[in-house]
Amino acid sequence: MSQAIQQSIDLLDDLVLAGVWTRGSSLDEILAASDVLIDFSLPAANAEVLEAVSKQQKPLVCGVSGLNAEQLAAMQAVATAVPIVFDRNMSQGVSVLERVVQDVAGSLGPEFSVEIHETHHVHKLDSPSGTALKLAESVASGKGADVESAGIHFEVERRGEVPGDHSVIFTSPTETLTFKHSVTTRQVFADGALRAARWLIGQNPGLYQMRDVLFGDA
Repeated sequence: MSQAIQQSIDLLDDLVLAGVWTRGSSLDEILAASDVLIDFSLPAANAEVLEAVSKQQKPLVCGVSGLNAEQLAAMQAVATAVPIVFDRNMSQGVSVLERVVQDVAGSLGPEFSVEIHETHHVHKLDSPSGTALKLAESVASGKGADVESAGIHFEVERRGEVPGDHSVIFTSPTETLTFKHSVTTRQVFADGALRAARWLIGQNPGLYQMRDVLFGDA
Protein backbone atom coordinates (compact mmCIF):
# COMPACT_ATOMS: atom_id res chain seq x y z
CA MET A 1 0.00 0.00 0.00
CA SER A 2 2.84 2.37 0.75
CA GLN A 3 4.09 2.28 -2.84
CA ALA A 4 0.60 2.76 -4.27
CA ILE A 5 0.02 5.81 -2.06
CA GLN A 6 3.43 7.30 -2.89
CA GLN A 7 2.91 6.80 -6.62
CA SER A 8 -0.54 8.39 -6.44
CA ILE A 9 0.75 11.44 -4.55
CA ASP A 10 3.50 11.91 -7.14
CA LEU A 11 0.81 12.34 -9.78
CA LEU A 12 -1.28 14.82 -7.81
CA ASP A 13 -0.90 18.60 -7.64
CA ASP A 14 -2.67 19.13 -4.32
CA LEU A 15 -0.77 16.62 -2.16
CA VAL A 16 2.89 16.36 -1.16
CA LEU A 17 4.53 13.37 0.50
CA ALA A 18 6.13 14.56 3.75
CA GLY A 19 7.82 11.25 4.54
CA VAL A 20 7.50 7.48 4.87
CA TRP A 21 7.79 5.72 8.20
CA THR A 22 10.11 2.76 7.85
CA ARG A 23 12.00 0.60 10.30
CA GLY A 24 14.64 2.77 11.94
CA SER A 25 13.06 6.12 11.03
CA SER A 26 11.36 8.50 13.44
CA LEU A 27 7.58 8.66 13.25
CA ASP A 28 7.60 11.82 15.38
CA GLU A 29 9.87 13.63 12.91
CA ILE A 30 7.78 12.58 9.92
CA LEU A 31 4.55 13.55 11.65
CA ALA A 32 5.91 16.95 12.64
CA ALA A 33 6.32 17.76 8.94
CA SER A 34 2.87 16.41 8.00
CA ASP A 35 -0.72 17.63 7.98
CA VAL A 36 -2.21 14.12 8.16
CA LEU A 37 -0.90 10.58 8.67
CA ILE A 38 -2.04 7.59 6.58
CA ASP A 39 -1.43 4.24 8.28
CA PHE A 40 -1.63 0.89 6.50
CA SER A 41 0.97 -0.84 8.67
CA LEU A 42 0.25 -3.70 11.09
CA PRO A 43 -1.78 -4.05 14.30
CA ALA A 44 1.48 -4.30 16.25
CA ALA A 45 2.32 -0.69 15.33
CA ASN A 46 -1.07 0.71 16.29
CA ALA A 47 -0.17 1.84 19.81
CA GLU A 48 2.89 3.77 18.58
CA VAL A 49 0.87 5.44 15.82
CA LEU A 50 -1.90 6.47 18.20
CA GLU A 51 0.59 7.82 20.71
CA ALA A 52 2.28 9.94 18.03
CA VAL A 53 -0.88 11.47 16.57
CA SER A 54 -2.22 12.11 20.06
CA LYS A 55 0.95 13.89 21.13
CA GLN A 56 1.15 16.04 18.00
CA GLN A 57 -2.62 16.43 17.50
CA LYS A 58 -2.44 15.34 13.86
CA PRO A 59 -5.33 13.72 11.94
CA LEU A 60 -5.03 10.00 11.18
CA VAL A 61 -6.37 7.88 8.33
CA CYS A 62 -6.08 4.25 9.44
CA GLY A 63 -6.72 1.30 7.14
CA VAL A 64 -5.11 -1.36 9.30
CA SER A 65 -7.14 -4.58 9.46
CA GLY A 66 -7.12 -7.13 12.27
CA LEU A 67 -7.27 -4.66 15.19
CA ASN A 68 -8.61 -6.22 18.38
CA ALA A 69 -11.21 -4.78 20.75
CA GLU A 70 -8.58 -3.22 23.01
CA GLN A 71 -6.88 -1.46 20.09
CA LEU A 72 -10.21 -0.18 18.79
CA ALA A 73 -11.04 1.16 22.23
CA ALA A 74 -7.67 2.94 22.33
CA MET A 75 -8.39 4.50 18.95
CA GLN A 76 -11.80 5.65 20.15
CA ALA A 77 -10.15 7.30 23.16
CA VAL A 78 -7.62 9.17 20.99
CA ALA A 79 -10.43 10.25 18.65
CA THR A 80 -11.94 12.36 21.44
CA ALA A 81 -9.12 14.82 20.78
CA VAL A 82 -7.94 13.97 17.24
CA PRO A 83 -9.96 13.43 14.02
CA ILE A 84 -9.51 9.86 12.80
CA VAL A 85 -10.89 8.02 9.80
CA PHE A 86 -10.73 4.28 10.50
CA ASP A 87 -12.12 1.76 8.09
CA ARG A 88 -11.42 -1.89 7.41
CA ASN A 89 -11.81 -1.14 3.70
CA MET A 90 -10.93 2.22 2.17
CA SER A 91 -12.68 1.44 -1.11
CA GLN A 92 -15.27 4.03 -2.07
CA GLY A 93 -17.35 1.32 -3.75
CA VAL A 94 -17.52 -0.76 -0.57
CA SER A 95 -18.81 2.26 1.32
CA VAL A 96 -21.62 2.58 -1.22
CA LEU A 97 -22.30 -1.18 -0.93
CA GLU A 98 -22.50 -0.85 2.85
CA ARG A 99 -25.15 1.80 2.58
CA VAL A 100 -27.15 -0.17 0.02
CA VAL A 101 -27.21 -3.47 1.93
CA GLN A 102 -28.22 -1.70 5.13
CA ASP A 103 -31.22 -0.20 3.34
CA VAL A 104 -32.07 -3.53 1.70
CA ALA A 105 -31.83 -5.46 4.97
CA GLY A 106 -34.18 -2.98 6.61
CA SER A 107 -36.68 -3.23 3.76
CA LEU A 108 -36.93 -6.98 3.24
CA GLY A 109 -38.99 -9.28 5.41
CA PRO A 110 -37.77 -11.98 7.81
CA GLU A 111 -38.21 -14.67 5.13
CA PHE A 112 -34.95 -13.49 3.54
CA SER A 113 -31.76 -15.16 4.71
CA VAL A 114 -28.41 -13.41 4.25
CA GLU A 115 -25.09 -14.81 3.07
CA ILE A 116 -21.83 -12.91 2.68
CA HIS A 117 -19.26 -14.48 0.36
CA GLU A 118 -15.68 -13.25 0.30
CA THR A 119 -12.62 -14.31 -1.69
CA HIS A 120 -9.08 -13.06 -1.09
CA HIS A 121 -5.51 -14.00 -1.89
CA VAL A 122 -3.92 -16.93 -0.09
CA HIS A 123 -1.72 -14.63 2.02
CA LYS A 124 -4.64 -13.04 3.88
CA LEU A 125 -4.74 -14.20 7.49
CA ASP A 126 -7.98 -12.83 8.95
CA SER A 127 -11.14 -14.76 8.21
CA PRO A 128 -13.82 -13.62 7.56
CA SER A 129 -12.25 -10.51 6.14
CA GLY A 130 -12.66 -7.17 7.83
CA THR A 131 -14.77 -6.04 4.89
CA ALA A 132 -17.09 -9.05 5.23
CA LEU A 133 -17.56 -8.21 8.90
CA LYS A 134 -18.15 -4.56 8.02
CA LEU A 135 -20.87 -5.56 5.54
CA ALA A 136 -22.39 -7.87 8.15
CA GLU A 137 -22.56 -4.97 10.60
CA SER A 138 -24.43 -2.91 7.99
CA VAL A 139 -26.90 -5.74 7.34
CA ALA A 140 -27.42 -6.25 11.07
CA SER A 141 -27.95 -2.52 11.58
CA GLY A 142 -30.58 -2.53 8.85
CA LYS A 143 -32.34 -5.39 10.62
CA GLY A 144 -32.12 -3.62 13.97
CA ALA A 145 -29.97 -6.43 15.39
CA ASP A 146 -26.36 -7.23 16.15
CA VAL A 147 -24.21 -9.44 13.92
CA GLU A 148 -24.49 -12.46 16.21
CA SER A 149 -28.29 -12.45 16.24
CA ALA A 150 -28.84 -11.40 12.61
CA GLY A 151 -28.36 -14.94 11.29
CA ILE A 152 -25.75 -14.04 8.68
CA HIS A 153 -23.86 -16.91 7.04
CA PHE A 154 -20.27 -16.38 5.85
CA GLU A 155 -18.57 -18.21 2.97
CA VAL A 156 -14.79 -17.67 2.88
CA GLU A 157 -12.35 -18.60 0.13
CA ARG A 158 -8.60 -18.02 -0.16
CA ARG A 159 -7.36 -18.36 -3.73
CA GLY A 160 -4.41 -17.17 -5.79
CA GLU A 161 -3.73 -13.44 -5.67
CA VAL A 162 -7.34 -12.18 -5.63
CA PRO A 163 -7.29 -8.60 -4.21
CA GLY A 164 -10.82 -8.92 -2.82
CA ASP A 165 -14.30 -9.99 -3.93
CA HIS A 166 -17.39 -9.60 -1.72
CA SER A 167 -21.00 -10.54 -2.32
CA VAL A 168 -24.04 -9.99 -0.10
CA ILE A 169 -26.88 -12.34 -1.05
CA PHE A 170 -30.47 -12.03 0.19
CA THR A 171 -32.53 -15.15 -0.47
CA SER A 172 -36.18 -16.00 0.13
CA PRO A 173 -38.12 -19.08 -1.03
CA THR A 174 -39.17 -17.10 -4.12
CA GLU A 175 -36.33 -14.72 -5.07
CA THR A 176 -32.68 -13.81 -4.67
CA LEU A 177 -30.94 -10.42 -4.62
CA THR A 178 -27.16 -10.31 -5.02
CA PHE A 179 -24.93 -7.27 -4.45
CA LYS A 180 -21.27 -7.65 -5.41
CA HIS A 181 -18.08 -5.64 -5.25
CA SER A 182 -14.80 -6.72 -6.86
CA VAL A 183 -11.37 -5.14 -6.58
CA THR A 184 -9.17 -5.33 -9.67
CA THR A 185 -6.17 -3.58 -8.10
CA ARG A 186 -5.15 -2.50 -4.62
CA GLN A 187 -4.85 1.03 -6.00
CA VAL A 188 -8.51 1.41 -5.03
CA PHE A 189 -7.53 1.48 -1.35
CA ALA A 190 -4.89 4.17 -1.96
CA ASP A 191 -7.43 6.29 -3.83
CA GLY A 192 -9.91 6.00 -0.95
CA ALA A 193 -7.30 6.77 1.68
CA LEU A 194 -6.19 9.92 -0.13
CA ARG A 195 -9.79 11.08 -0.47
CA ALA A 196 -10.21 10.48 3.25
CA ALA A 197 -7.01 12.41 4.03
CA ARG A 198 -8.21 15.45 2.08
CA TRP A 199 -11.59 15.33 3.83
CA LEU A 200 -10.20 14.79 7.32
CA ILE A 201 -8.06 17.92 7.49
CA GLY A 202 -10.12 20.53 9.31
CA GLN A 203 -12.68 18.08 10.71
CA ASN A 204 -13.55 18.10 14.39
CA PRO A 205 -12.17 15.36 16.62
CA GLY A 206 -14.06 12.11 16.26
CA LEU A 207 -13.89 8.58 14.92
CA TYR A 208 -15.12 8.59 11.34
CA GLN A 209 -15.38 5.97 8.60
CA MET A 210 -15.42 6.07 4.80
CA ARG A 211 -19.20 6.44 4.80
CA ASP A 212 -18.72 9.77 6.56
CA VAL A 213 -16.21 10.82 3.90
CA LEU A 214 -18.60 9.94 1.06
CA PHE A 215 -22.00 10.75 2.53
CA GLY A 216 -21.39 12.88 5.61
CA ASP A 217 -23.17 10.40 7.90
CA ALA A 218 -22.43 7.25 9.89
